[in-house]
Amino acid sequence: MTVPLPRTAVLGGSLAVVAVLALSACGAASDNASATADGKSAATATSAADFGGMSKLIAAAKKEGTLHAMALPRDWANYGALIDGFQKKYGIKIEVENPDGSSQDEINAVTSRKGQDRSPDVLDLGSSFALSAAQQGLLAPYKVTGYDGIPAAQKDAQARWYNDYGGYVSIGCDAKRVKTCPTTFKDLLKPEYKGQVALNGNPTKSGSAFGGVYAAALASGGSFDDIQPGLDFFAKLKKNGNYTPVESTPATVEKGETPISIDWDYLNAGYADEFKSKGVDWKVAIPTDGKYAQFYSQAVNKDAPHPAAARLWQEYLYSAEGQNLWLKGYARPALMAALDKAGTLDAAAAAKLPKVDGTPSFPTEAQQSKAKTGLAQGWGKAVSG
Repeated sequence: MTVPLPRTAVLGGSLAVVAVLALSACGAASDNASATADGKSAATATSAADFGGMSKLIAAAKKEGTLHAMALPRDWANYGALIDGFQKKYGIKIEVENPDGSSQDEINAVTSRKGQDRSPDVLDLGSSFALSAAQQGLLAPYKVTGYDGIPAAQKDAQARWYNDYGGYVSIGCDAKRVKTCPTTFKDLLKPEYKGQVALNGNPTKSGSAFGGVYAAALASGGSFDDIQPGLDFFAKLKKNGNYTPVESTPATVEKGETPISIDWDYLNAGYADEFKSKGVDWKVAIPTDGKYAQFYSQAVNKDAPHPAAARLWQEYLYSAEGQNLWLKGYARPALMAALDKAGTLDAAAAAKLPKVDGTPSFPTEAQQSKAKTGLAQGWGKAVSG
């Protein structure tokens, strides 16, 4: 849903540099571009069929010619390849603003830019943020062609959001700077890791950092209903000097500023590949004492300035091509089981995923909302001073 960036959501380009594409200065897309000859509007279409079929959706999206997005670093879960693939396939320019932004930044842009061409058309949000956006009435119901193959627990019943890709919280470590790399949350409390343990953002704004605190809670006697032990864990890390407030990015890792990073396994696994040529021996461990898996979620802005392109982007992401590109970025796509059943899964990419025992469980909407409230109230206190 990077870099361990303050994103809520590797492999396609340099981890040190993420290109920022400037937003178009043109006005809002015309209504004619987003409607069919018989008057069907892309802005209200709840599926490609509802708009008259994929061919009409593609034609309308091409007329719009542009897709606005935020917080999509090219090196996060292979987004660079996805962006390039969509642009090449449809000839529609994707403009990514603030690629290092957070899920909350995306939501803020939707609310503050309503009616503007600068508003993001689509959103890639940490799951708890997708729930918040839906509750605020910001998202358009839209069922992609593969909607039925998305597990029921991983999609909104109204199709306002659905999971796209995910993974497990992991511990990444620069083995050339750290004598013995930690493999559990308990390890992270050891005095030898003073000033070395980082998150990739603020957990009140970033889904990946939120996951890190949740995993720490599970490792410390907490549960999906009780994130407080996770806050206590980071307060202890802060008190003993192990926690660093520097937000982990590929650049901070290369400089040695964040030699231990708590982040999604697909990002850390991607770093291991990318850093080899830069002399960094990046090790990845999924902590056995705090196994926490989560997905990011896709959504369409209800007031998207390019509604046809927004819906076509969703169709591309949930096609076999799009899902397998995430898989090549070490992320587990939401339609993985469906692709496997259909024989369209990239088996070679699937075999490279970090190995984890057991079946992951996920917090409910109510549990995530409760955890977000707990973080908002307690994170500053836990790591202040």
